Amino acid sequence: MTTITRLSPDPRPIERLLTIMQRLRDPERGCEWDLAQNFSTIAPYTIEEAYEVSDAIERGDMADLKSELGDLLLQVVFHSRMAEEAGLFDFDDVARSISDKMESRHPHIFGNEGGTMDTARWEDLKAAERENAGSSSAMDGVAKALPALLRSEKLQKRAARVGFEWQDLRGPKEKLAEELAELDEANDDDRLIEAGDVLFVTVNIVRRYGVDAEQALKAANSKFERRFRQMERLATDEGHDFARLSLKEQESYWQRIKNSEKCQSSSAISSNIDPVP
Repeated sequence: MTTITRLSPDPRPIERLLTIMQRLRDPERGCEWDLAQNFSTIAPYTIEEAYEVSDAIERGDMADLKSELGDLLLQVVFHSRMAEEAGLFDFDDVARSISDKMESRHPHIFGNEGGTMDTARWEDLKAAERENAGSSSAMDGVAKALPALLRSEKLQKRAARVGFEWQDLRGPKEKLAEELAELDEANDDDRLIEAGDVLFVTVNIVRRYGVDAEQALKAANSKFERRFRQMERLATDEGHDFARLSLKEQESYWQRIKNSEKCQSSSAISSNIDPVP
């Protein structure tokens, strides 16, 4: 039976975690795997843990959220420890940096400017930070590791802030038709680029409707997956192998599921309507 030797309890749990990471990275007594890591090898785990936090929130699983937040915190501690070993910064510097940033970004709370915070003011504060940091382009600071749809939207918003934006929806809609035609005519070498142009201008259209493109596609993915699973179950219940059905037969199941959802939605709305006195 394995016996775990606990490090001395500390009044502050964060200190215990920092000590654990220090031990794991100890050149003589540490863990081989932890010692072999660097910023680049750990980065994918950091991104993965952030997604798992989001997934726990979406599922409403607060016990899992607590665990996933711990996993995400470990990533911050891991990166901070490696930076400390390299003489760059440590965990306290990270905490101090974000504290300074949050205070400067909330002058109406921590300063004497007053007023309220809105999107425009928030973006102005971040733009000032970038300028003070020596940024020379409106595109500076948009992380390349962001999901493609999210990064596309951020790049477009940055461009719009300096006036590079269609005046109304007619512009991007006409551009979409143009890009679709170019995709249709593209050869194998150009198809990837032309497909990207289609997606990029689609994000612009969705953004102009005030919709978050990343969340919109996420919702569409969930709806498609839900309906597809329901089609498979319904076909199985009726004695069919869904994969062996013709496209026309599969489409009939899709329409049945879709209509069933509409009926359920209508019933739910009706049940919430107060009867006329």
